[in-house]
Parts: sequence; C-alpha cells; structure tokens
Amino acid sequence: MGKMTKAIVLGMLVAAAVPPAVYWGMDYAYAAVKGTPIRSVSDMTQQLTAAMNNRRESVAFTYEGNTSRLKSQLQTALDQAMSNDPYLNYIVNSYSFSYRGGSRSAAVSVKLTYRESLQQTAYVNGRVKTILNEIITPGMTGDEKVKAVHDWVVLHLKYDTTYTKYTAYEGLKSGSAVCQGYSLLTYKLLKGAGIPNKIVEGTAWQDGSGQSHAWNLVQLNGRWYHLDTTWDDPSPDKAGAVSTAYYLRTDSQMRRDHTWTRSYPAAAVEYSRTLSELASLKGEKQVAYQNLQKELRYDLYEESGIVDNAAELTALAQQARKKGEASLMFRYNGSESRLVSDLQQLYEKGFKGLSYKTSAFEDTGDLKVELSWQ
Repeated sequence: MGKMTKAIVLGMLVAAAVPPAVYWGMDYAYAAVKGTPIRSVSDMTQQLTAAMNNRRESVAFTYEGNTSRLKSQLQTALDQAMSNDPYLNYIVNSYSFSYRGGSRSAAVSVKLTYRESLQQTAYVNGRVKTILNEIITPGMTGDEKVKAVHDWVVLHLKYDTTYTKYTAYEGLKSGSAVCQGYSLLTYKLLKGAGIPNKIVEGTAWQDGSGQSHAWNLVQLNGRWYHLDTTWDDPSPDKAGAVSTAYYLRTDSQMRRDHTWTRSYPAAAVEYSRTLSELASLKGEKQVAYQNLQKELRYDLYEESGIVDNAAELTALAQQARKKGEASLMFRYNGSESRLVSDLQQLYEKGFKGLSYKTSAFEDTGDLKVELSWQ
C-alpha cells in the first residue's frame, strides 16, 4: 500500500473585475504569448501532454475564445492529458495554473512538478526492455507473460516502509517502493509485453483499517482481472517467496479487502475457470495452460481433491513424503479444531516437527492448509 497524493492548486482569474471593454485593448499586447493561440480543450490537452512527456515545468500559451469557462476547461485539459497515459498520471506530482485576460483572450501559465525526471523515465524504459528480454521467450502465451511479470516484480521489489519511494525508477534503482511504484513498474512491464492493463486507485483494508492503495487491472483473453503485486509480496520481505493470493482476481474476490470508487472495466469471470477452459482445448498451447494450473494450485478448486478426514490427510502426506517433499498444500473441509485432531495422526506415522497455516478458501467454507514437517 502507500499514499497516492497529488497536490492540486486550482486556477484563478487575475484582475477579473476589470471591465472587458477597457481591459481588452491593454491586455492583449501585454498577455500575448508567442506561438499559435489555443482555441479549444483539445488543443490545450495536446500542448499539456507534450509538455508533460518532456517533463517541462512551465507551460505558457494564449487562449482565444470565451474565457467564462476557462478555469474548468483548463482543469479538464490537465485531467485528460494525464489520464491519456496512466504512467504519466502518477509521474506528475503537482500542478497549478493561473491566467490573466479579458472576456475573449487570456494568457495562461501552468506550473508542473514531477516525481520522475525524463532521464529517470528513460532509465525505466531501458530496464523494462532488458527485463522483458530475460523473462519473456518466443511463443509464450499472454497468460505466461503475466505470470512472468508478476513474479519478477514480487521477487525483485520489497515494500518501502519509509513511504518515500513512489516511482518505478526508485523501485528499480533501490529495490523498494510503495504500492504506486509496484503498480507503475508492473504497468510498464505488462505494456511492454503487449498486455493491456490499467492502474486501479482505491483503498486496501486490513484489520478494519483502510489505506490508500494502487494495483493493476489486466486484460487477458478478452476478460479483465485484478493483479496486486504489492500484496502478493510478503512483508517483511522473504527471499524467493511469491504469493498468488491477489493474482488475477475478480471484482467480488478483490472486494473482500479492496475497494475503489472510480469506474473500471468489470472483472467478472474467475481466472481459474478461464484457465480451465484454455487447458481443455487441444493445441500446442494446452500444456502451457495445464502447467499454469499446477503452478497456481488450481487443483484446489476440484472437489475430488478435498480432504475431510484423517485417513485422507495421512495418505496425502505420506505420498508427498515418499516424493521427498517436506510440505503440502491442500483444501480441507472441516473446522480448524478437527484439522488439529487429524494432524495428530501424522505423528503416529513418523512425521516430526509439524507446523501448519490456514486461511479461508474463497467463499466455500473450506480451509486452505499449508502443512510442513521436518
């Protein structure tokens, strides 16, 4: 998580009380700015976008037209300039604007500050290209690309507990960032890999407390899914640990502890269902989808694999131990107290140093159990 703040100072009309008939003749010569006059919101948006892309800190132009709505038009142009590029939207740190003029013309001045310089963004672009060359291979499906990007971000960033690193540049340079840095880097990597995605702005809830938060919304196979690389990264950081608890989730799954107020494309279909559909299709990519199913442990969605008694648990654990494994994840149909009772049976089979962790498995009423032994 992390704050996503943007200081905004609204525009002001200076000397607006001067009668236009008197002010017009004097002001036009005084206020005119060199260059082609701006006459529409579209023109303002285009000029502001170009300035932001080049990280210019000041923009000045002459607006010609009815100035009665200039304040709202400038605000609209600024909003559009940033919203056209999700990355740019969060690179602009603050802006302010002012203008002087009469009823038919005004000299406009816009001031901007940025969280990331042009050189720093160029560094990000270069690193993104290098990273993608390392993790994306020819023939990869879009689904595989998303998993590769998700895992790289989780493995190479850690959460910035100083709450000062907001950008992808800071994340790449220092190895840590707040949620905004995670989502910006994820956005850049996904976009570079050809995966459409957006940045979602909202609130994340934990123990009844909410905090401003950002994550990504990803489009795969014509469907949208939430992807939170920040919350899939254990904090404090654990080397090599990657969670998928917030990997390609639906709106309903995400709303358990995330909320948002802006309008975003609906994420309505569970990814486990989508992946099951893809894995059932014959073709050269079938194995890739089946491997993703195994990696994401979507076998837990299969009712045939649910454990609900001590005998089934023992058989499952013995099978894992025979393979040389020292841990097991399974779906358990029962209370935690009954689980503890069933786990006692493993000691009789020679298991030692048992430890476990449970969490609710979706809305099924079952438990997801992570069991390990020595």
